[in-house]
Amino acid sequence: MKNTTTRRKLIISAVLLILLGGGLALDLTYRGAFWRMAWSVTGREDAVGQLRGVVQYAGNWLRPQPRVDRMTAVDHANVPPYGINTFLEQEVDPQKVEAALQMIGEAGFHWIRQQFIWADIEISGKGDFIDARHDLTGDGQIDAISAWEKYDRIVDGAQANGLRIQARLDAPPAWSRALPEEEAGAFAPPDDFQDYVDYAVAVAERYLGRIWHYQIWNEPNIFPEWGNAPVDPEAYTRMLCMTHDALKAVHPDIVVIAGALAPTQSLTSRDLNDYIFLQRMYQAGAGDCFDVLSMQGYGLRSGPTDRRMRPTLVNISRNLYIRDLMIANGDAHKPIWISEAAWNFVPSADEAPDIAEPRDLYGQVSMEQAADYIVRLYERVEQEWPWMGVVNYWFFTRRSDDERDQPFYYFRMVEPYFDAQADPPFPPLPVYHALRDHMQNTAPTLHAGVHLMASAHDAHWAVTFPPEASRERLPAATSGHAMRTTGATMRVHGTDVLLRWQGVETIRVNGETVDGLAVGGWYSARLHLSATAQPHAIDITAEAPILLESVTVLADGWRHAFAWIAGGLVALIALGVALYDALALRRRRRA
Repeated sequence: MKNTTTRRKLIISAVLLILLGGGLALDLTYRGAFWRMAWSVTGREDAVGQLRGVVQYAGNWLRPQPRVDRMTAVDHANVPPYGINTFLEQEVDPQKVEAALQMIGEAGFHWIRQQFIWADIEISGKGDFIDARHDLTGDGQIDAISAWEKYDRIVDGAQANGLRIQARLDAPPAWSRALPEEEAGAFAPPDDFQDYVDYAVAVAERYLGRIWHYQIWNEPNIFPEWGNAPVDPEAYTRMLCMTHDALKAVHPDIVVIAGALAPTQSLTSRDLNDYIFLQRMYQAGAGDCFDVLSMQGYGLRSGPTDRRMRPTLVNISRNLYIRDLMIANGDAHKPIWISEAAWNFVPSADEAPDIAEPRDLYGQVSMEQAADYIVRLYERVEQEWPWMGVVNYWFFTRRSDDERDQPFYYFRMVEPYFDAQADPPFPPLPVYHALRDHMQNTAPTLHAGVHLMASAHDAHWAVTFPPEASRERLPAATSGHAMRTTGATMRVHGTDVLLRWQGVETIRVNGETVDGLAVGGWYSARLHLSATAQPHAIDITAEAPILLESVTVLADGWRHAFAWIAGGLVALIALGVALYDALALRRRRRA
């Protein structure tokens, strides 16, 4: 009898396991509820990757998670996030440069991240800005021209198309090092950092008022970006600080961007883990030497929804650990800008057998996935990461298709084939269409976080101010600036909004009079919008100009829910007490 019962239990258990396994298999196959949940935390679409990823995600609850201080005001995060990397210095045809910039601007981008190659500007020796390398007329004689000429063309074209430039300053000329290039490495830093500083100052002075954002070097923590010598965070910090001070002397409003850190777990002398490199930078004094921290943001082998937080995992959420390090070193008020972000749609071996291996060096997705993922990344940045500013797509296109056998070529947004008569002149790929549609059709929205209304160069990109509004220096403000305005309109997504301003005590929000609470020269008001986080239109008006410093959006639905739950529990307890008293009275009467 006992054996029969045991056998029956085993059979039932086996049947249940089979049913559960079959149900899970069907769910994963047809992208049901479990698939969607797994995708939302792992960024993986394949069944094996999802199952492994869910187990890894569970580890988030077993280890300390990075601190991000979401409700801290962050300067230089009020800018439009849409940027793209360009290689326009490689183009010899001015028409192609103009067409590329026009296509980028028409799509809805606000920024280009463009390299200003030192070896291409100060070519033959220090202070020599003449390019005498080419026979431009075909007469057999070298033609000497200004080395600035093509960069002037890029700056002019960017301005004409409403684009702002992040100038990447690196790639030293051979004369800046005693060692030959084959020994030092093509990207090795100069022997004398002052030479680099002087080059950076020359660029900044030439484009003063036209370019405000300068990135000092690129990926200094990995080979070959620091040449053949071991990477050196202390030496990089010296160069960064020297350049920072010199650029600020050109104009204090120049924004210095630290060289983008490459995510890596390596601890060799040629490559150094980005967390360790950054911490050593801070210990060497880098905290006083940059306004914006930059890092790379490649998705590699998982999508934009990957929320697995492990220090050894390189995924899209890695910037949260960088944010934690910045907070620990007193830089909670500084943003992270992503220098390069994309997913690689390198084709399979059947489609393109000549691509160099490892083919999946940067991961491998379809064109459609790459397009979908980058849009979702921008959505996540806007909704979840208020400490982040610009995210630059990697990249618009290359000069030609000569590199189609290299995996990195398959990050491009458009084909390099140019036809001046075509519309558009460069054939777009799915990622171009997806980002263009997102940028042109998505209403800018303020999500949970503290949103500064002004910085040295920008009013908040997602807020509409009247034409007469202006940025004003205000040392008492968090960013040192505020918007002088009689009104503002915006779209927010949350439960509550906090406003902070100077000027008149009373303002109107959506037609209702709001009295500010005066604290230390500031007025502030908290407006309850809804019990759960929802989209809301906010219209602020004032009878006289005010200095609007910040708008804080809260998503405190849990607090409102808690109040309802607490009230319900109190009501239930009161009802229970009343019933008990009634029953007790009834028993006494019967007795």
